[in-house]
Amino acid sequence: MRQADGLPGSFDRGLGKTVDWTLVACYLLLVLIGWINIYASIHSTEPSSILDWTARSGKQAMWIATAFVLDILILFVINPRLWEVFSSYAYIVVFFLLVLVIFVSKDVKGSHSWFELGPVKFQPAEISKITTSLVLATVMSKPNFRMSKRMHLLMVASIIGLPMLAILGESETGSALVYVGFLFVLYREGLSGWWLFQLGMAILLFILTLVTQWWVAVAVLFGICLVYFIQVLRTSRREERVLRRRALLRTVLAFAAGVMMVFATGFIFEHVLQDHQRKRIEVLLGLKEDPAGVGYNVRQSMIAIGSGGMFGKGYLQGTQTTYGFVPEQSTDFIFCTVGEEWGFVGCLIVIALYVFLIWRIVNDADKSREAFTRIYGYCLASCLFMHLFINIGMTIGLMPVIGIPLPLLSYGGSSLWAFSMMLFIFVALDRQEKKYF
Repeated sequence: MRQADGLPGSFDRGLGKTVDWTLVACYLLLVLIGWINIYASIHSTEPSSILDWTARSGKQAMWIATAFVLDILILFVINPRLWEVFSSYAYIVVFFLLVLVIFVSKDVKGSHSWFELGPVKFQPAEISKITTSLVLATVMSKPNFRMSKRMHLLMVASIIGLPMLAILGESETGSALVYVGFLFVLYREGLSGWWLFQLGMAILLFILTLVTQWWVAVAVLFGICLVYFIQVLRTSRREERVLRRRALLRTVLAFAAGVMMVFATGFIFEHVLQDHQRKRIEVLLGLKEDPAGVGYNVRQSMIAIGSGGMFGKGYLQGTQTTYGFVPEQSTDFIFCTVGEEWGFVGCLIVIALYVFLIWRIVNDADKSREAFTRIYGYCLASCLFMHLFINIGMTIGLMPVIGIPLPLLSYGGSSLWAFSMMLFIFVALDRQEKKYF
C-alpha cells in the first residue's frame, strides 16, 4: 500500500479492494453473450466469421473494443469529481443535440433520432440518460435539497421532462418511456408513493377504457378511491382530523383526475398517438389481429422463444434465427435468439445476470457515503431495469413493440457505449469512496 498524496495517514487500498470486480465481471459476461448471439442472428446471411468487419458481428467487436477503452479511461484516467462539476454543461449540450437531430436527421422508420457521420451513426438519446442521471445526482445531493419542497420537485421534474419531451419529438417512444424509471429514484429519495399510485392508476384506466366501456373504468376508479379512503380512516385516530381531511381531498382529486383521464383516452388514442403506435397497442390488447402486419415481429419472436424448449436447439442451430423470420433480431429482438438457441435455461441465466447486476448496483449505492454516488447509482439501476422490462416484455408479447435495445446485448455502438460509460462512471465513483482508509 502507498500513502495517499496530501492525505497524511491515509493509504491507497489498491485496485483489488476498491473496484467492484464482481460488477465488472457481470458486465463483461453480458457483453460476451451479446456478441456471440449477434453473430448467431446474422451468421446465415452476412459474415464468413464472427470477426468479419463488414458484418454486424465484426462491427460489434469494434464497438466492444472501443467501449473497453472508454471504460479504462473512465476508471483510471478521468477524475471522478469532474462528472459532478461538468454535469450541467454536458446536460445542456446533449439537450441541444436532442432538439437538433429532429431537424437535421433522416427519417428512419418514422424516427428522427440519428446523426450520420459517414459510416458512423450516433443517437443522442442514449447519451442523454447519462447526462440526465448526472444532473439529477448533482441537484438532489445538495445539502438543502428536499423532495417535499415544491420548487425542488418542479426542478427535478423539469430535468427529467425536457429531454423526455425532446425524445418524444423524435418519435422515439421507447427511449422516452425509459425516463419514467427515474420516478423510482425520486421515490427512493423521498417522493410520496402517491405519485406512483397516480401513474399506475392512469395506465390502468387507459387500458380499461380501451378494452371495456367507459363506465367500467369509472366504477373501478371509484372502488379503488373508496378502499383507499376507508383504509386511511381505519389507520388514523379520531383526533387526527387534518390527516382525514387530506385523505378526503386526495381521494376527491384522484377521482376527478381519473374521470378526466377516462374521457381523454379516446382523444389521446386517436389524435396523439401515431398510426403505428395505435396498431401495436390494439394488437397487444387483443383488440385486433394482424399476424402479417404489426403483430408479425412479436408472433415470430414468441415462436422462436417457445421453440427453444428447456435447453434450446443449440448454438447456430435455431431455424427461426437462421432463416431470418424475426426482423431486427440482432437489435431489438436479440432476446429471442437466446430463447431459441439456449432455451428456457439460457433465458433464465441472462435475466439472472441482469437482476444480479441491478441488485449489485443498488447495494453499492446504498452503502455509499456520498449522496451523489448513491443517487447516480439509483439512476443507473432504474435505466437498466426499464430497458430490461420493456425489451423482454416486448419480445414475449407483454409490451407493445416500441424499439428499445437490450442493454449490452443488442447490436449498436450508441447503446453499448452509453451503458458502458454509465456503468463505469458509477464503478469509478464507488472506487473513489473506497480508495483510502
